Amino acid sequence: MWHRGRPEGHARSWRTLLPAPSSRAESAGAARRAVRVTVAAVVGFYPAVHLLDQPVFALYTLFVPVAFGLLSPLPGSGRRRAGTVLRALPAAAALITLGTYLAAATWAAALGMLFVGFVLVTGASIGPRATGVVPALQLCYILACFPPYAPGTLGDRLAGLAVGATLTILCEWLLLPEPERPSYRGRVAGALKLAERAVHDLLRGGADGRETAERLRTAGRELRFSRTAAGCRPTGAGAKDRALAQAGYATRRFLDLLAALAPLLRAPADLPSATLLRGLATACADTAAALRGTRPPPGPEGVEEMIAQYAAVRGVPPDLREDPHALLRRQSTLLAAAVSAVTVSAAVALATGPRRPMPGLPLEQFWYAGASTPRLWRVRIADHLTPRSVVFQNAVRTASGLALARLVAGSLDLSHGFWVLLGMLTLGRTTAGATWSAVRSAAVGTLIGSLAAGALLISAGDMTAVYAALLVPMMLVAFSVGPVGGPAWGQGLFTLVVSTAFAQIAPVTWELAEARIVDVLTGSAIGLVCGVLAWPAGARGEMRRSAAALFRATAPLIRLTVERAATGHSAPGTRADAATALRRTMRYWRTAHASYAQLRTEPPPRHAADGGPDWLAGLNHGSRVLVGTYWLPWSQGTAWPSDAASWAREATDEVVSATLRAARFPADGVTVRLAPLPPGVLTRLPAPSVSHLVDVEVWLHALASDLTAAVGPGSSVEGGFW
Repeated sequence: MWHRGRPEGHARSWRTLLPAPSSRAESAGAARRAVRVTVAAVVGFYPAVHLLDQPVFALYTLFVPVAFGLLSPLPGSGRRRAGTVLRALPAAAALITLGTYLAAATWAAALGMLFVGFVLVTGASIGPRATGVVPALQLCYILACFPPYAPGTLGDRLAGLAVGATLTILCEWLLLPEPERPSYRGRVAGALKLAERAVHDLLRGGADGRETAERLRTAGRELRFSRTAAGCRPTGAGAKDRALAQAGYATRRFLDLLAALAPLLRAPADLPSATLLRGLATACADTAAALRGTRPPPGPEGVEEMIAQYAAVRGVPPDLREDPHALLRRQSTLLAAAVSAVTVSAAVALATGPRRPMPGLPLEQFWYAGASTPRLWRVRIADHLTPRSVVFQNAVRTASGLALARLVAGSLDLSHGFWVLLGMLTLGRTTAGATWSAVRSAAVGTLIGSLAAGALLISAGDMTAVYAALLVPMMLVAFSVGPVGGPAWGQGLFTLVVSTAFAQIAPVTWELAEARIVDVLTGSAIGLVCGVLAWPAGARGEMRRSAAALFRATAPLIRLTVERAATGHSAPGTRADAATALRRTMRYWRTAHASYAQLRTEPPPRHAADGGPDWLAGLNHGSRVLVGTYWLPWSQGTAWPSDAASWAREATDEVVSATLRAARFPADGVTVRLAPLPPGVLTRLPAPSVSHLVDVEVWLHALASDLTAAVGPGSSVEGGFW
């Protein structure tokens, strides 16, 4: 019951009913959470039932801690979780009030559930805190919108909310609080310090290039959100989170580029490259210190100045004893790394310091810097108000399922009908297969738990003291085992908890256990129907569509970027000629990222074929196109000669054609064949332009490599490092 949003495999045998193996840390975390939730629930519940004789007040003091402390995946440390609950109180009170008055009619309550469900799930996209409290807020409306229609009890309901939430806040803050986890800032700072040490070691010639490259790539992989705890990911819509996420992306790209350079550097490096590398190492140290709060953020100006100087002096020295083309490609890779360092510095300045304009940097890259938080929230939500967004699909699936469950429970006058909605809410998944797996396990667990609860109710009868004595140990066991044991254990143990609690609120019989079975099975059936009818494949189909849309959107940007370089236009700056294509590409890139994030939480198809598209490579392709559009070429140059311009057009046509083919995901993959540069062109171009030409060559080769990696096997393409 507590596995909403977690990946669930297909139940293949009776073994799936046993607790899945869990780490010691996960089990310890579940035990701490069980203690906090149990204490918060019973401290308010026992006095309300046994001293004040206030059943409505008691019900809310019991379920509010369960909703916020157990059903909601609140992110962060104990203090942050307490703050999240505190901020959610006004919304919870409003939803309880709304549900109390809409309970007058089944149709009104169902329409309210449709609206509330859609708004909450869509609004959760603004950040992890909002995502964490959505189940609790949904439960606040669910509890209040069921009969009896009793507006006169609204005071007791809100009082129960206040007491339950206060106890939850205190327990989250003071009682076995969740420990602080390494922040994403700290992880980025550590990666930058590693880059600083790697650069110094390489310049001294005292490091093995391949080993250094592997360490850098490993550090880059550790910055992926999939390797970061959910509460530590900067996924919010605000400027600080956007900047920190951008700093993480750029740091990963910076580390990958350094890793590509590491085996190629030979001490001593050419003087301009060595100077730039030393400057980048210093910038890494300063930026890491800013992330750790030991110095003000340095800003990107210093790295920008180094880039300008390097772009002006790089080239082929007259006494060169190696292949000039190899040197120019290595210099292009180093300059691309420096550009990533600029992005890191600018993003860290926005994430750790006051908002300020970023003159000289691409406006499109840091569009959020001057935007207000409400506007950034609107942009995030607007991105997902399309049927092609997995967030929109989840909102429609959840809202329609909850509304249908409320309509069925009200029309059939089911006893304790809110269990129908609770079952649908906790067992619903984003794919039909995962929902069926969860429903099968939960049905067995509920049946066993109901039999045990029925036996307890028959044997104990109306002896309230027995139920009061059993409630605490049952809650501790259920809330410790349920979250790590799977739906069967969760539903079965929770059945015992609610039976024991309700037996203290009002006289009950074994029919309560029967009602529990009927309600959970009804909610499970409704959730399964919605899972089958509403986007049953989850994010898989949408990932394919959004990646295809991203590929198609990048094609005109590739052509436009190369054309600008070939004609000697400068960058960065405002790109009015590319504004429409940039906005379209950025929108599809964000949509594809959301699809990929959900796809990582879903179980793979039972008969998934080996291989298939590499979605991360596809996202990297889109990111690489955007970076090239922002930064190529590096400075004002001259137009290329006809043979170089002709090569650029032909190579661009080949990459653009491959990009459009990749959008169809052909079964035999994509083959990209880029012709070599015209003979002698590197000796006929002046120094700035020849470097720009190699920049474009390296960029196009890198795009070709991304495409072949993303779509499937094809002929090997010479790797690029952009």
